[in-house]
Amino acid sequence: MADQKRFRTPYKTVESQEIDADIYQPPLAKVSPKGCPVLINIHGGAFMLGSSRMVNMDQVEDCLQRGWIVVAPNHRLCPQIDLLEGPIRDIRDLLAWIYEGGLQQAMNQHGSCHPRLVDLSHVFAFGTSSGGTLALCLGFGVPRPVAGIYDMYGPCKFDDPFWKTELPQMVSKIPSGLTDEFLNQVFDENPIPITGGVSLEGQAAGPPNFNDPRQAFALTQIARGNVMDTIYPSKKWEDVDPIRNVTASFPPTFIVHGLGDTMVPIDLSRALLAVLGHHGVRSGMREIPGEEHTFAARMKVGSETWNLQREGFDFLDALVHNT
Repeated sequence: MADQKRFRTPYKTVESQEIDADIYQPPLAKVSPKGCPVLINIHGGAFMLGSSRMVNMDQVEDCLQRGWIVVAPNHRLCPQIDLLEGPIRDIRDLLAWIYEGGLQQAMNQHGSCHPRLVDLSHVFAFGTSSGGTLALCLGFGVPRPVAGIYDMYGPCKFDDPFWKTELPQMVSKIPSGLTDEFLNQVFDENPIPITGGVSLEGQAAGPPNFNDPRQAFALTQIARGNVMDTIYPSKKWEDVDPIRNVTASFPPTFIVHGLGDTMVPIDLSRALLAVLGHHGVRSGMREIPGEEHTFAARMKVGSETWNLQREGFDFLDALVHNT
C-alpha cells in the first residue's frame, strides 16, 4: 500500500471508553480533485465477535485503488448491550461523526502535507455478515443516510423461523462440558468490549478458542439458533430489522450472497431485494455459485468469486460517476 497511511482514531467516547476506527487513505495518485468518497467497512461476527482489523484487506486495497477512503470501525459487542443500543448506535454515531467533519479533522491531524479531502456527498456503507446488517442500518433511522450500501450476506427478516433453528453443522463443533456459568462470564466484562475473538467473515484470526468465554458463548448461541433472542431480547424487530424499514427514499443497495450459505439463507437476501424493488429503490443482487457464508475469508484475487463480489463496489462506483 505505497503512498497510503493507516491510522487509528476514536470517533466517540462512552463514559471513559474510547470507540475507534482504522482509517485507510488512498494513494495521492488516485485522489479525485472533487475529493475522496468514503467507504465505511463494517466487520462481521454475529454482533458478538470481531474487530476492525478482521476485514478483508484485498477488498480494502481495491477500494483504495478507486480513490476511496476506507473507515473500518470497532463497535461495542453484544450481549451485555443490545443490538440497537450497542452496534447500531455506535455505527450511526460514526456516520454522524463523518458528516460533522470528524473524519476530515482526524485526517488533517494524521495525514501528510497533502491531506485527502473527504467527499461527503459519497459516503457509502459496506459490511459482511452482521456488518452487512449494520451497513443497511445506515439507510434508515438517521438524519442523513449514506449515499449507497453494499450488503454482503447480512442477516435480515429477524422474525423468520430460521433464526430459531439449530445449525447441526455447528452443533457438532461445540465441545461438551461448556457450562452456563462459564459461558455467562461474558456478562462480567467491563467495559463492554469493542473487539473479541475470531472473525466469521473477514481475514480469520485462527480457529475458535472455546477456552475464551466470549467465543464459546457466541458460537454456542449461533449453533443453537439463539442469536436474535440473545442480541435483542425485546424483539422489537421494527426498530432494527432493515427489511421492515425500506421506503422509497432508502439508499441504492447492492447485495451479494453465496448460493451455498447455511448460516444466513439466501432467501432472506432475495426477500430484501424484492422489498427494495417494490419501493422503487435502485438495487441489484449477485448470487455467488457454491459459496458458503464466510467466503470472503477464502476468496482469491482474480477468482470468479472475487470478480463477482466486486460488482458490489462497481455499483457504488457508478453512484460516484453518475452524480
